[in-house]
Amino acid sequence: MDKKDIAGIRRQLKLDNDLLKISDIFNVYIMKETTDIYHHQSQPFEMLDRDQQELFMNNFKKLLTGQLDEKLFELKFKRDAENHSQLTLHKGLLSNEVEDWKEQMLQMTEKMIKDHPYEKDVVITFIRAEYMKPMKRRNEEAEESERDAVYSNPFILCSINQTQEPKKEIKFDYVEKEFKYKIEVDPVIDLKNPMTGFLFPCITDGASDVNHVLYAAGKANEPDYRFIEDVLNGEEFITAKEDKAVFEEVIKDVVGDQLNPSTLATVYGEINRTIEENEEDAAPKLDYKDVERVLNQSGEQVDSEKVKTAFQRVTDDETYELKASSIVPKYKSKSIKINTKIAKIAISPQDLQYVRQVNYKGKRCIMIEVEEDAEIDGFKMLPEAFGE
Repeated sequence: MDKKDIAGIRRQLKLDNDLLKISDIFNVYIMKETTDIYHHQSQPFEMLDRDQQELFMNNFKKLLTGQLDEKLFELKFKRDAENHSQLTLHKGLLSNEVEDWKEQMLQMTEKMIKDHPYEKDVVITFIRAEYMKPMKRRNEEAEESERDAVYSNPFILCSINQTQEPKKEIKFDYVEKEFKYKIEVDPVIDLKNPMTGFLFPCITDGASDVNHVLYAAGKANEPDYRFIEDVLNGEEFITAKEDKAVFEEVIKDVVGDQLNPSTLATVYGEINRTIEENEEDAAPKLDYKDVERVLNQSGEQVDSEKVKTAFQRVTDDETYELKASSIVPKYKSKSIKINTKIAKIAISPQDLQYVRQVNYKGKRCIMIEVEEDAEIDGFKMLPEAFGE
């Protein structure tokens, strides 16, 4: 799945929508510090109050929000695994009876809590739904509307949410005209901050892919590897943060740890151009030959064998490929950090060409070329002569 596919599903998570229908919701309550199912309940989603439906919809949107390879990860299932989750989820997806669906989801729940007690009470929520994507854009002149031809994709979505302790409050009773201590004993499910979850199967351009599952981490660059390997039976993967670290180590190995800002700006620009030229490829990759080309085009004359050796040293694999999007995921909006003891400066990659480190009065300084007066808290800075 690419970001467009995920955004397409996320946009349809709203009430009264004929392009995404949720049939059943199944909630499982797990007590903290135990590995036992305390309670579970299944019901048609439409039987929930509208306010409840809205709360769950917002939770699912939150779950599917984030950057690929940072918070959302498309995982390929392992070939061999005991009690394989791919088979369990596929059975649940195809089951016509609610009891069969519940049985499969309880098996998934058992895998989640096996030898892994949670620190707080948690609620594991499963939904069965159908996502319908129009096959073509609306054409006012055509006899057939976009709703007449759609891709139909049934899916299962799972969200794990922790509970919060009820608040202790003082309230004022208007009738009795007195202050009272408000005591609540029921825990509150935190539907604003899902801990983790997944979507099965992956849906790419209207086609279901049962060999992949979309995993959602609670926080960016903090995937739960136990959940990925033991619960979902997903293969190993590299996060965008780890990929970026590999790229930086390779560059340092080849050209050293000192690089002219304008050269670095050109490097990022060349990689961004690679992404733009391969828009049809959801994840264009760079091997050691591509990195050599980017460096040479940026003014750094490097040897192919040296880059190949750097890949081997850093990754133990000379055929390793870097995801271009991991290096410059948001070229125009991404900030590059310039760190000094005095301050931290954030600047766009394409603007690095206007940054210099210079010697001024015997001291090293950061110089940034600007086209207009700079401002500090709304005040324009007075220009100073360089020699003063």
